[in-house]
Amino acid sequence: MTFPPVEEQLEVIRRGVEKIVPEEELRKKLEKSAATGQPLRIKYGIDPTGIDLHLGHTVPMRKMRQFQQLGHQAVIIIGNYTALVGDPSGRDETRARLTSEQVEANAQDYLKQVAKVIDMDAAEVHRNGDWFAKMDFARILELCSKVTVAQLLTRDDFSKRFKNEHAIYLHECLYPLMQGWDSVEIKADIELGGTEQLYTFMLARDLQKDQGLPLQLSVMSPILVGTDGVRRMGKSLGNYIGISESAYDMTKKLMQLPDEVMQSYFELLTDLPIEEIQGILAGHPKIAKQTLAKCIAGEYHSEQEANESVERWEREIGAGGLPSDIPEVTLEKYSYPEGSVAAVDLLFDLKLVNTKSDGRRLIQQGGAKLGEEKTAIGDINQSIELVEGLIVWAGKKKYCRVVLK
Repeated sequence: MTFPPVEEQLEVIRRGVEKIVPEEELRKKLEKSAATGQPLRIKYGIDPTGIDLHLGHTVPMRKMRQFQQLGHQAVIIIGNYTALVGDPSGRDETRARLTSEQVEANAQDYLKQVAKVIDMDAAEVHRNGDWFAKMDFARILELCSKVTVAQLLTRDDFSKRFKNEHAIYLHECLYPLMQGWDSVEIKADIELGGTEQLYTFMLARDLQKDQGLPLQLSVMSPILVGTDGVRRMGKSLGNYIGISESAYDMTKKLMQLPDEVMQSYFELLTDLPIEEIQGILAGHPKIAKQTLAKCIAGEYHSEQEANESVERWEREIGAGGLPSDIPEVTLEKYSYPEGSVAAVDLLFDLKLVNTKSDGRRLIQQGGAKLGEEKTAIGDINQSIELVEGLIVWAGKKKYCRVVLK
């Protein structure tokens, strides 16, 4: 097996990486790999605790794909047993435990989604239940003897919970031990993940040393912030972009990104050269976001779909045009005997606002509009004549067409 020059590999590996621990060992591993012709074994573990992958999940996966392109061996761990425990990393409370049936159901769809990023035909796939299910209690006790309670409490998540008198359950303490043992089982050379998992990555080295194996190093990616530009991307926070979303839905979300996160999105989620990225970011922010949308949507859909989604966004939103998919909301005529309705009531009845207070505030801010011309509603008491096909806007993202019954 031949590999690109070590310096070239280092440049690829270091892109978009926050920390490599211990970094001085990376060059040595690459040099040994080149000398022996043996690919490095690159580990990435996924716990099937859900079924929808978003762009945040793809950051370490993309790094795995880069290692594959450099000629190294991808090793995917499906954590069907660690998922039963729940990863405590970055958590200030205990995760809800899943049943084995839930985990298995989630796992069915995972590899299909992962295949959108990683070349699964060239990857090894293991379930850690394959080894943990065979361990008797004596073996588990032996593993537990490899780590002290004091070591566990050095983890940020555990130390914060201990300080705040939040519960730390014994099964959670097994999680880093189990993840570390995965590295022993598959003889990992490099493990991929986020910086919040540093403790677990280092524990894996201790376990490998105890077994007389070469020690892995860790390549840690930064946390991708969500579309709000502040918090890490997550489905529960509503700031995520799913890799299974339509090209147009991805584009709409990407076009709403704050300007200050564009650099990290380009570096972490595209393969464009850094010099080209800098040139794009030096131009107009809207053009930069359109380029980003074409790159990302084009990776999970066709190039044609990506281009069409950007053109549609420009036509319907960017240029202030009329969306092609305006939802219809039916109103009963008998509910409005006068044939008209107060502006605030209309917004509320159409479910464009959650409360009438929200409706008053929207009108006062100039965000409520009518018709294709988007004529602003100027008064919270304005009477709106109900006509078939009337388009009502509540800001840029919410709108509907009135259907009278």
